[in-house]
Amino acid sequence: MPNSVTQLSELKDQLAKECQISASQVEAAIHLLDDGNTVPFIARYRKHLTQSLDDNQLRLLETKLIYFRELATRKQSILKAIDKAGKLTNKLKNEIQAIQDKVTLEHCYAPFKTTRITKAKLAEEAGLNWLAELLWASPKQPLNKIAQRYINNAKGFTNSTQVLEGALAIAVDKLAQDIALTNLLKHHLFDQGEVSSAVVKSKLDDAIKFKDYFDFNSRLNRLPAHRVLAMLRGKAEGYLRLKINPDPFQKDKKAYSYCQTLIAKHLNVYLAKDDHDSWVRQVIDHAWRTKLLVSLEKQIFVQLKEQADHEAIEQFASNLSALLMASPAGEKVTLGLDPGFRSGCKIAVVDKTGELIETATIYPHQPQLQTTQAQQTIKKMIEQYNVELIAIGNGTASRESEQFISQILASIDANLQSVSVSEAGASVYSASALAAQEFPQLDVTLRGAVSIARRLQDPLSELVKIEAKAIGVGLYQHDVQQTLLTKRLQAVVEDCVNKVGVDLNTASPNVLMHVAGLNATLAQNIITYRQQHGRFKSRQALTKVPRLGTKAFQQAAGFLTVNGGDECLDETILHPEQYPLAKQLIAFNNKSTQDVLINKDASALILPPIKQVKDSEQESILQAYQEILTILSMTRRDPREQFKVAEFDQSIHKVSDLEVNMLLQGVVTNVANFGAFVDLGVHQDGLVHISMLSDSFVNDPHKIVKVGQVVNVKVTSIDQQRKRIALTMKNTKQP
Repeated sequence: MPNSVTQLSELKDQLAKECQISASQVEAAIHLLDDGNTVPFIARYRKHLTQSLDDNQLRLLETKLIYFRELATRKQSILKAIDKAGKLTNKLKNEIQAIQDKVTLEHCYAPFKTTRITKAKLAEEAGLNWLAELLWASPKQPLNKIAQRYINNAKGFTNSTQVLEGALAIAVDKLAQDIALTNLLKHHLFDQGEVSSAVVKSKLDDAIKFKDYFDFNSRLNRLPAHRVLAMLRGKAEGYLRLKINPDPFQKDKKAYSYCQTLIAKHLNVYLAKDDHDSWVRQVIDHAWRTKLLVSLEKQIFVQLKEQADHEAIEQFASNLSALLMASPAGEKVTLGLDPGFRSGCKIAVVDKTGELIETATIYPHQPQLQTTQAQQTIKKMIEQYNVELIAIGNGTASRESEQFISQILASIDANLQSVSVSEAGASVYSASALAAQEFPQLDVTLRGAVSIARRLQDPLSELVKIEAKAIGVGLYQHDVQQTLLTKRLQAVVEDCVNKVGVDLNTASPNVLMHVAGLNATLAQNIITYRQQHGRFKSRQALTKVPRLGTKAFQQAAGFLTVNGGDECLDETILHPEQYPLAKQLIAFNNKSTQDVLINKDASALILPPIKQVKDSEQESILQAYQEILTILSMTRRDPREQFKVAEFDQSIHKVSDLEVNMLLQGVVTNVANFGAFVDLGVHQDGLVHISMLSDSFVNDPHKIVKVGQVVNVKVTSIDQQRKRIALTMKNTKQP
C-alpha cells in the first residue's frame, strides 16, 4: 500500500531522475507495484501502462521506491524526536527534509540523540551557553576576565580555564550540529580529499594479500568499488590503517586547512590574528580536528562502503543472471564426472530428463592409478546408456580428467563431446536437505556428479536449487550487506526463471517457487495437486490448486506453459487475459489457433477493424494486437542462446605450462568493474583488465563479455608467486 508519509507526488520527480525515466512511467509503475503486481508480470504484461519498462528498470525503481519511503519515515521519526527535545527549528527541519540518503541523515541526527554526559552538556547545565555566545561576539575585555563571571563551583567549573573549556565544548557542539556546514565539508572531501592506506608494520609478514595497499593513495572521487572493499577488509582484519587527507595538495602543513577556511567562510568570520579572533580560531580548529573531521571520516567510509556494496551486488547480480541464462545442452543423456585424485572421480549418468540412471566411483589418477578399470567403467556406461554428452567439473583434477576422457573417446571413436562445467555450489547442493530428499540413499559425493550432469543439460533448473550466494560469481560477496545481497540475487533468480518460462507439468518445486506470484507453499501445492490429479490439461486448472487465489493466478499464469493440453494458447507466453483478443484476431482471418501456432504465419494475419471502439481506446487495442502478433510469430519461447562450449588447449594443465604471448580459448567465469576473469583450464583464472577487453574504450566490462561466454585471449604476463595471470582480448584469433 502507498506510504502515508511520502505521497506519490513527492516521489515522482525524484524517482524519475534517479531511474532516468519519465514521471508518467514512475507513476504507472508505482501504482502497479502498490497493487501487488510482481516485476516480471509488469515487465511482460503491463508494458502498455509503463511505456515498456523492462525488468531491470522496474527492479531499480522498486528498490529506490522502498529506500525513499523508508528514508521519509525515518525523517519523520527523527523530526519528532528532535522536536520533543525542544531543539527543532524551521531551519533544521528544512535541512533534514532535504537530505537524500540514510547515512547523512543518521550522522546529522547523531549529535541530537546522544545520551552520554558530555562536557558540552555539563557546560550547558552550568549556564555557559550565554558565555559561548558572548565570546563569539566581539568582547572588548580579555577572555579570562569574562570567564571569571561564570565560575560555578557547584557545577564543577571552579576556575576561568574550566569555564572557557566548557564554552568551547558548547561552541564546538553547535558547529557539529550545523547540517549545512557538514554537507559543505563532505562535498569538499569527496571532491578534493584523498584516502590513504598503510600496512600495520607488526603484521607485515601476514598481510601479503593486501600488498597493493601497503602504501596506497587515491582521490576519493576516483576510488573504485573493489578497492574500497579490499581496503576496508584489510582494515577489518587488522592489516591496514586507513585515513582521509582533506588537503592532499597543501604543501605548508602549518597553514590553516582549507576545510577550516571553509568553516570560517560559512560562519562569515575571518581567521585574523587579534585577541578575539584567537577564540574564533580556537573554536574552528578544535571543532575541525576533534569533531568534524572525525565524524566526516566515519561518514565518508560508511558512504563509500554503501556505494561499493551496491556496485559489488550489481556485479554479482549481472554475473549470476548470465550464468543462469547460460545455454542449455538440452535433453541429452549426460554423464557427469566430479574429478578428484585421492578420493577418486565420482560418476553419474542421467537420462534426457535429468533422472538418475547409475553412479560409480573410478580412480584413474594418482595415487591409485587404476586407469584400465576406470576406462572400462566409462566405456561400459557410454555404450549401455547411449551417452550423448560428458560433463566434467572444473575443480581439482579437472584437466587430468579431461585428458583421461579424451583418450577414451579417441579409442572408441565415439561422436561425443566432453564439456568443462563450473562446480560452483555443487558441494553446497550435495550436502543440502533438498539433495538428501532427492537422493536419500546416495552418497553426498555422488550427488555432486548428478548436479554437474544436470547443470549442463539445463543450468537454470539445476542452479535454482542452490542458494544464489553459494554459486560464487561475485567479488567480496562476504563483505557486502548480506540482506541486500540476498534480496537482489533472489530478484535475479525470479527474473531469469520467468524469462525462460516453466513447464507446469514437469517443473520441480524449486523452479516453481520462483515463478511470479508463487512461493514455496504454492509450488508444493501445485506438485501435490499434479500427483493427485495427473497432468494439468490447462492453465485454468491452476485455479483448483489449494490456496492459489485470483491474484496469484494472474501473476503466474503467463509464465507457466501446458504442452499438449486442451488449450493451444497455453503453450505460448500469451497471458490468459489476452486469449479473447487473440482468438478474435485468429477467427477474423478464418484460421484455427493450431494452424497459426504450427505454421508460424502470424505475421500474415490481418487486424480486425477497431473503429467501433472509442478513439481513446484504439491505440491501446492496436498495441495489444501487435503484442499478440509478436508472440504468435515467435519461433521459440526460450530466450537463451544456442549451446556452445570452449575448447581448452590439451597441452596446458597448470600455470607453469603457460607462456607469454600464448593464444588460448577460455570461458569467462566472473565479470567485475575492472575486467573479466577467464578460466583457461589451469585451476587459476586469468584476468583481462578492462583496458585489455577491446581496442576501443570500455567503461563497463559487462557490455563486452558475460559469465559463461567463450573468448579468445592472449597471455601477457604470469606471476607464479601471487598466482596471477594477465590476459588480453586485443588482437586475438582462434588458437
